[in-house]
Amino acid sequence: MKIKLRLFPALVISCVATLLVNTISKQNEPTIKNVAENYEIMAVKIPSNLNLAGERIPIERQDIRERMDRELLVNTYWQSNSLLLIKRAHKYFPIIEPLLDKYGLPDDFKYLALAESGFMNVRSYAGAAGFWQFLKGTARQYGLEVNNNVDERYHLEKATEVAAKYLKNSKKKFGTWTLAAAAYNAGGGRISRRLKEQHASSYFDLFLNEETSRYVFRILALKEIVTNPKKYGFIFKDEDLYNPIKYYEVPVDTAITNIANFADHFGVTYKKLKLVNPWLRETKLNNKSKKLYTIKIPSK
Repeated sequence: MKIKLRLFPALVISCVATLLVNTISKQNEPTIKNVAENYEIMAVKIPSNLNLAGERIPIERQDIRERMDRELLVNTYWQSNSLLLIKRAHKYFPIIEPLLDKYGLPDDFKYLALAESGFMNVRSYAGAAGFWQFLKGTARQYGLEVNNNVDERYHLEKATEVAAKYLKNSKKKFGTWTLAAAAYNAGGGRISRRLKEQHASSYFDLFLNEETSRYVFRILALKEIVTNPKKYGFIFKDEDLYNPIKYYEVPVDTAITNIANFADHFGVTYKKLKLVNPWLRETKLNNKSKKLYTIKIPSK
């Protein structure tokens, strides 16, 4: 017992010394923060001259202003996603823009495709696929081939042509591009019923489900941010952006029994060939009908 009493003061002194050393050491360490010193969450100023394909948005209305504010805030402060969309837009807009012009669709609808898929060949829970997110029935109705072997919803050029036809038909039916966009999201039949039920004639006067009520405003928000990225705090260099893949085209009117062998013949990998031809869904092309396809070959 006497030994323990003699050791106790020494133990206390040792512990105190250790604590002092650790405290001094920590005081000399740099302070680590979770965000930059100048990081601020600021309200977003809503432009007064917003329009979709030349149709003015009545931003002076309180409900419209709040819906627009929501989409601008969400897409401004979801920084990683919006920056990726800006990068992908640089890659795919040069492909889509001339096609929209060729088929007589306003240039603003490239932002509809961006809103639909983020320029990724995704598949929705409802079965919609590709950049333009077509369901099988709609795609086939407009002439796209959709089966396990070939799915032209993933063919960017052909799907863009179908999107142009669909939207132009909707504009003819409903009278405005904003209603045409809403019909693209909800379906023409549903929009027709809502207009009739609610005695309305404008998208901005319709009471709709949340997805469709946000839809046009999401397109507008992406248009505003991608067009004016620095205004919303997105800083990047040209080399940070993604670029279109260069390729040449080869016509094919026969079956391809092995796409990997086909790729080898042109000196490219199977992966690179599939990335530029996502509509080829299997490792072969059946082509029993001897249809003429055009296959992209990535340039070396």
